Amino acid sequence: MPTVAPFDIEGHVIATHFLGDKPFFATAAGELRRLDEGEKVTPLHAGMLTCIKDPFSASLLTGGEDGKVMRVAADGSSKLIAEAPRKWITVVAGGPQGAVGYAYGKASIIVLPDGSTKEFGEERTVEALAFASKGLRIAAARYNGVSLHWVNTNTPPTDLEWKGAHTGVTFSPDGRFLVTTMQENALHGWKLDGKPGEPRHMRMTGYPSKVKSYSWSPKGKWLATSGAPAAIVWPFSAKDGPMGKAPLELGTRANIMVTCVAFHPAEEVLAIGYIDGMVLGVRVGDGKEALLRRPGNGAVTAMSWSANGKLLAFGSEAGDCGIIDIAA
Repeated sequence: MPTVAPFDIEGHVIATHFLGDKPFFATAAGELRRLDEGEKVTPLHAGMLTCIKDPFSASLLTGGEDGKVMRVAADGSSKLIAEAPRKWITVVAGGPQGAVGYAYGKASIIVLPDGSTKEFGEERTVEALAFASKGLRIAAARYNGVSLHWVNTNTPPTDLEWKGAHTGVTFSPDGRFLVTTMQENALHGWKLDGKPGEPRHMRMTGYPSKVKSYSWSPKGKWLATSGAPAAIVWPFSAKDGPMGKAPLELGTRANIMVTCVAFHPAEEVLAIGYIDGMVLGVRVGDGKEALLRRPGNGAVTAMSWSANGKLLAFGSEAGDCGIIDIAA
């Protein structure tokens, strides 16, 4: 079994990310803790609501109850990107060319590298944002669908409609698909590269609980999700993605729910975290399992891999954290 170095933090860990080989742990209390020749603590917010890794730079983006949006570098230094007094910032996104998106209420705001901003209004509250991998295009998830905006043009948005509350949103790595998590126990998707008139909707249902964690495989062939007593892994390599195809079920445990999933950065290997604190590694090709961490204190709420794929960081709702040395 791999070596596990425990790291206890008081309170709920909302996210963990690596910048290089340095693991960061974000707490609901508003602190960012990192392991860098000892533990270093960076106070960021009066209550942190979200912390993501910017997919386009070596930095983290955070939002808090204080209305601030911050960017944090690998050395722990932080920079204020935007501030919306008396607003709770639960939604942030990192985009190409240094762009940062955040949302509150019915507004999505994009901060461009020169400090200028672009604002898009929606008819309903914005629940999530995601940038496409190419071009400054942003998706805003809301009630009854998603709005797609080109940031640098004044063209009207493309509205992708589907009834219900859409709470999360992600583009496939190749940009061919857009997928949302929903308030109901389901995913919904749209095929973005089809010809006009082709069916574009993808329904992914059958979950016993809400999907709160998802992860794309390195080349976008698979989308792994939580929300069941196994990791539900949908195939996206075909022209029509998962339409008409059954998902894989990896790491099945009777009546013990998967709460967090994270694909290895280079291999089709999935880390699966459970409600009882256990962490499994599962190879997609043959379903082979490796126990990475025995059950612990609290549900696994966050996991991330180091860039070289040798270390896996995890955190729980009870602050029970650690680093798993896969190579060991």
